Amino acid sequence: MRDHAAVLVAVAAVVGALIARGPSPWIGLGFVVLAVAVRRPTALAVGVLLLAGGLAARANAGLVAPDPGAFEGWATMLTDPESSGSGVRADVRLEDGRHLQAVTRSRAGLDALRVAQAGNRVLLVGRLERPPPGATWLAARHVVGVLAIDHVMKRSAGPPWMRAANGLRDLLARGADVLPDRQRALFLGFVLGDTRGQPADIADDFRGAGLSHLLAVSGQNVAFVLALAGPFVRRLGLWSRLPATLAVIGFFALVTRFEPSVLRASAMAALAVAASTLGREASSIRLLALAVTALVLVDPFLVRSVGFQLSAGACVGIVVLSPVIARFLPGPRSLAESLAVTLGAQAGVAPLLIAVFGGFPGAGVPANLLAAPAAGPVMVWGLAAGVVAGITGRPTAAFLHWPTSMMIGWIASVAHQAAALPLGEIHGRELLVLAGGSALVAAAHSVGFVGARRGGVVLIVSALVAPALGLRAQPPLHATLTPGAILWRADAAVLDLDGRVNAPRLLEALRREGVRDLDVVVARTSSASLNEVLDALRRRFSIGRLVTPTPGAHPATVAAGELRVDIRPVGGRLTVEITVLSSGNARGPPV
Repeated sequence: MRDHAAVLVAVAAVVGALIARGPSPWIGLGFVVLAVAVRRPTALAVGVLLLAGGLAARANAGLVAPDPGAFEGWATMLTDPESSGSGVRADVRLEDGRHLQAVTRSRAGLDALRVAQAGNRVLLVGRLERPPPGATWLAARHVVGVLAIDHVMKRSAGPPWMRAANGLRDLLARGADVLPDRQRALFLGFVLGDTRGQPADIADDFRGAGLSHLLAVSGQNVAFVLALAGPFVRRLGLWSRLPATLAVIGFFALVTRFEPSVLRASAMAALAVAASTLGREASSIRLLALAVTALVLVDPFLVRSVGFQLSAGACVGIVVLSPVIARFLPGPRSLAESLAVTLGAQAGVAPLLIAVFGGFPGAGVPANLLAAPAAGPVMVWGLAAGVVAGITGRPTAAFLHWPTSMMIGWIASVAHQAAALPLGEIHGRELLVLAGGSALVAAAHSVGFVGARRGGVVLIVSALVAPALGLRAQPPLHATLTPGAILWRADAAVLDLDGRVNAPRLLEALRREGVRDLDVVVARTSSASLNEVLDALRRRFSIGRLVTPTPGAHPATVAAGELRVDIRPVGGRLTVEITVLSSGNARGPPV
């Protein structure tokens, strides 16, 4: 199959899965078999379109919400538990095959579920509930309802392969205990793609610097694992290497929990190894197309996964755009190719980031150039030395992870500094200008028209500078950043918080507003979740004055620039009234 035919078939699979309508999958499969027999790529694409549509329609039909009621029975953990507000949640599969989101807030259930792992079997007592209205993200994971857990009665380790995978994860985590908590959380992200323990400010630093992809397992991780396994696999005979290599890929995917980006990378690696063993030609774009086709046919809901979309988009950018970009970049070839890979990946994911998240950071390119070279060694050394560190324990682990600590510290510093740069975010308008400027430069390069090339460069620079200039514009007097968070600015910044605020969303909103310092922060209530928000703010910003409810507090007035903040305690809460001194008008009524 030629490259263009493979791409056509992959597009057909994606379109069919998105449409989610079609005849019986058996009809589509018959069409595919017939098309393969007559060797007609167009007919094969039509067959795959019908097959993907039929499979997606059948998958949608299986999303039947459970009838509410009491539940007691065994379930298999599909994901590792993660904190959710004051409770814990995880996806589970019941013995009848239904996928549910298990949530618990009772102390007994919370403690028992928190220590469970993917692959464990648990005996649960609770109540079945329908999914929340509009929870389309649950459907993309085949989740049909919610299981509110009261008690976890029993827990078993699960099948041998899951025990082995969890054992390796525990070994790496135990070896990383010698690292500071914040570096340990990043280490688990780099090596295993496990981001559950990352503080909100670190996660936002990586998002603001365009480095979040380093914490998601990708093709680079798979390549490093194969490189580590290479000396052992090469000792085998030719036809033993293929199953052994596929076993390594499959086990690593199991350890990293079959995340969408892991599935894409593992499928491409498996196809590449198979093609090499069989002596078949396989370009990167063909491998990507075949991997996408196979995965979408196995699970049509993958097309709804943002992680899968971003992983595939970045791969397309690297494979298709990077070689073209490299030809136009001046300077040493090694530097030009490295920059081209970064630019290609950014271009591949830019439309998705804008459509889903509203924009992508202007600091992404320089941050990736500085951080990415250290990310690879962290993955290789962290995995190899991490196993030894987990076995030997202290003080050997501290010695082995000294390089790990240095490299992670560098990457975290790059992320923090890049996220703080006042470069703003690229949005749809700037992306169109960037695309137009790039096309003009490419066309001018082909015909040798210097004037057009300069015009293209001007467009590119204008698109990159515009977001930074937007941050310097006069901000609004007040803005609701997230539910429970209002920002006031008039020669000073005052942040008014209540119990509804969410730390990750708040940090992201403040970063997008270009806030560098906070003169006054008022927390109207006291709660564990709000304390976590305040801790994240302290780590991110210089806070002039923090006001929280305290026993025996008296009314207070705080001046900040042109803002006057009147604070009064009422029944364990604070009421806040903010007045703009230049106009004398109160703009913040007591709540």
